[in-house]
Amino acid sequence: MNHSYSQMKTQILPITYENWFSTLQKPMKERPQFIIEQDSIHISQIVACFLGLPLDEDEYYNRLYDLIHTEQSGLILISDDSLDKKIDNHHFQAIQKVLNINREQKLSINRFVAFLDGEQLLLKSKNPSMHRKVREAMISMLQQFSSNEVDGLKSNELRRVLVDVVKWSFNHIGDNWNMVNPEQSMPKFLWYGDSNKSQKYFLYFLLVLGCDIIYFSPSGDDMLSSIGIDQIGVFVYSYPERKQAESFPTERRRRSATVAYKASREIESILNHEGSGLYKPWQLRDYTPISVTLKTTYDELFILIKEKAMIRPNFEVKNGQVKIPSIFAKIQGVSKNRKEYWDRIQFISDNEYSLLIRRFPFTNIVNNDFRFHYRNALGKDGLLDPQKMVTAHYWKYQHLPTGLQNGIATAIRNICARPYLKPAYHENIEEIKSYLFAQGMQIPASVLQFMQKFDYSQDVPKLILYNNELNGTMTRTDAALLLLLNQFGIDIVLYNPSGHNDLENFIEEGLYDAHWLEDVVFEQEFKEPSLFKKVKGIIKNIRRD
Repeated sequence: MNHSYSQMKTQILPITYENWFSTLQKPMKERPQFIIEQDSIHISQIVACFLGLPLDEDEYYNRLYDLIHTEQSGLILISDDSLDKKIDNHHFQAIQKVLNINREQKLSINRFVAFLDGEQLLLKSKNPSMHRKVREAMISMLQQFSSNEVDGLKSNELRRVLVDVVKWSFNHIGDNWNMVNPEQSMPKFLWYGDSNKSQKYFLYFLLVLGCDIIYFSPSGDDMLSSIGIDQIGVFVYSYPERKQAESFPTERRRRSATVAYKASREIESILNHEGSGLYKPWQLRDYTPISVTLKTTYDELFILIKEKAMIRPNFEVKNGQVKIPSIFAKIQGVSKNRKEYWDRIQFISDNEYSLLIRRFPFTNIVNNDFRFHYRNALGKDGLLDPQKMVTAHYWKYQHLPTGLQNGIATAIRNICARPYLKPAYHENIEEIKSYLFAQGMQIPASVLQFMQKFDYSQDVPKLILYNNELNGTMTRTDAALLLLLNQFGIDIVLYNPSGHNDLENFIEEGLYDAHWLEDVVFEQEFKEPSLFKKVKGIIKNIRRD
């Protein structure tokens, strides 16, 4: 190996879907743009990003298995599961020492890295160009970190990121770094799955170091762009589907898709891809519903409420989420045109996707203390982690389809992230969140069945509440469930003929529309539809079946 050069310059090589792997296998000397001149060596690196999943998942995971286990690719697997998280205690103490110096002296990034080098926290090599490249990569990574974080090198996140990058660089490169010959080959890494902040910066460190990087993200998580990295020259290929990453394969799958199956899936993908506006029944069952509450007039409410979700304004399917335009309204009083008033109530309540509530409370009081469970379900971001919830022993919805479980868990997360429930008895914000969390674990069976009918792009389920104060009083537990259902994307319309407060006692203003009608009527009995209308509705449902 020629050590006469003291500088290594890297350039990302343009590649295609067809040639990326064959180019990856080529020695550096055989790749385009390789040159040694004066005191510099110029090498080209492969950086390829594969987002999402193809139509044939079995073929995809078999390809991943082969890249690591059977083909002579030289790729080293790194992922959240495979990263070696052990750290040398001397390294840990040395990092803390440098951070303390930085806190006292406000070091520039160059001086900061010089201190890291002095504390033996950077990879060493007998090749001057390799040693210099490590310093450059650390400087570049810290510059990127400093520009992304509000407090720069004073950020509380720096310690975690620095500890991770140092330990992973030693654990996954350190043993061989002194033996690397840039004239032949640089380390090659295959990243698989989603990533946290430290892992993104480690990948960026490897990129600046000159390593070849191939990453596969079934969920579509674009690691480099998410931390603001300029991706000029990076090859990005998007597959048609997005799903959570499965565990990296430990063996090849034995199923093989037929030509007809692949053709069928391809046609489906073309016709039913995200944003196409064409959705087959239950196509979005594994998506997470996110409510967009519409602000409507009284008359407009009855026009929109009969429309399918995908016809409503602001409906959107993107990145595994489906935004559902929903209605949350309270109708106070009774209109002078009584026939129109009752026709409209019966129109929206006499529907196979409607659930009429006429007795209060319609939920049960939770006596169990869920504060411990709530704290244990929090993620690193301080918000509830849906995955922790659905795998917990207290989760009572295991019998539901997986997509629906994730949707309920996400709705609970969202109503706790920004509680719209008014405090009771001097509650603090954390107590309100814990209360909403507990209520989310007690959805009545009738409401659960109602939610299971929801095919997110189609008819929106409607919860119609008629509160004339003759059949009980709305409670705080009722209001908590309404918040959850609203977040899930269910239409909610509450009728209160007397115009008295009910929702107002528990839910902050602004989350729902309030429509005042001309008359106020006390103890107004619910008017059942006529026998003719009932028979007509039965015949209509039979024809639909």
